[in-house]
Amino acid sequence: MEEFSSKGYLDMELLRFTTAGSVDDGKSTLIGRLLYDSKSIFEDQLEAVKRASILKGNDYMNLALLTDGLRAEREQGITIDVAYRYFATPQRKFIIADTPGHIQYTRNMVTGASTANAALILVDARNGVIEQTRRHSYIASMLGIPHIIVCINKMDLVDYSEKVYNDIKNSYANFTESLKVREIRYVPISALHGDNVVDPSGNMPWYTGITLRNMLETIDITSDYNFTEQRFPVQYVIRPISDEFHDYRGYAGRIAGGIFHKGDEVTILPSANTSRIKSLDVFENDLEQAYPPMSVSITLEDDIDISRGDMIAGGKLPSVSQELDVMICWFNLKPLQENAKYAIKHNTHEVRGFIKAIVYKINISSLDEIYDDKVVKMNEIARITLKTTKPLIFDSYQDNRITGSLILIDEATNETVGAGMIL
Repeated sequence: MEEFSSKGYLDMELLRFTTAGSVDDGKSTLIGRLLYDSKSIFEDQLEAVKRASILKGNDYMNLALLTDGLRAEREQGITIDVAYRYFATPQRKFIIADTPGHIQYTRNMVTGASTANAALILVDARNGVIEQTRRHSYIASMLGIPHIIVCINKMDLVDYSEKVYNDIKNSYANFTESLKVREIRYVPISALHGDNVVDPSGNMPWYTGITLRNMLETIDITSDYNFTEQRFPVQYVIRPISDEFHDYRGYAGRIAGGIFHKGDEVTILPSANTSRIKSLDVFENDLEQAYPPMSVSITLEDDIDISRGDMIAGGKLPSVSQELDVMICWFNLKPLQENAKYAIKHNTHEVRGFIKAIVYKINISSLDEIYDDKVVKMNEIARITLKTTKPLIFDSYQDNRITGSLILIDEATNETVGAGMIL
């Protein structure tokens, strides 16, 4: 494994990325190759993969088995559930979400991609941009993933052709003109042989760009958070009631947006009371400023009634409403229907609500809007109107992925049945 100090490791920047692509495009093989060539696999893991490869009758070490951990996945040679893997290079730490390609596992892809900074969209060089490519790219854009890397895989099977690479690149660029994606990059690779994954390929001298790992190490993710509008959902009220901190009242949580400074004037929602920040505390340290995704305790100059679920905000204030338009991905076998009641968890706030209207469903294959079908089945995506018992404090998902997302929970079973993005 590559060496770097433990102190440096703790301070390193973290990049979350997800993989997406059609079945057999090589997602799991690519991740296995990335881990293997980055020397991020322990010996016992490597031995287990070698043994499993022999049992499957492979005459090579099947690196896809590093992520396909379920027995059903290994038997069928597909990815069913989201597999998370962790590794690091001297430049950055990574969390990988290997997500399924099948349409019936759309909910798993949404789960794995919901917190990602980047998405690796795999395209089989022999097939080019296909329906699954468009579907996964649409979901990635809907989830607000800021960076997409199009990995044109299996270049070894098209004789490492520059023309094939350029044709696929142009085709994908034309399709994504209508999608809201901040940055799209392209790299020709062979996950099976390692071309341009970690090390530059000698088989494609016409490609003058950097390798996939270099891309992942150098993507600028500092602007992935909203640093303009201050957002601080209150998670817990700290009252030590001790001799040392007799009058201390801190509001603990994780910053969801903006940069907070001592002395900043802020508004507490939903009450709309205002105050100024007295201190920003982390353990025993008093900070001058704090920003996403830091967890801090904020104290205010005025005594205001603030509780879990309230929000300390500044700049352009978020919306406060009991009626929301939401894009929902449905997770449950029992279909979503109009007037159905659910518990709603939004950041640190929990309320009850019901489905006021199902506006339309999205045809995942064609991306058409369907208005005459009001029953949303598992893995389907729809636009709905939610009505809640108490006001929610939110931004649109496009402006802030943290304050613009929510989940629906079945109160009878306590299952998470849907994930929503507020429009």
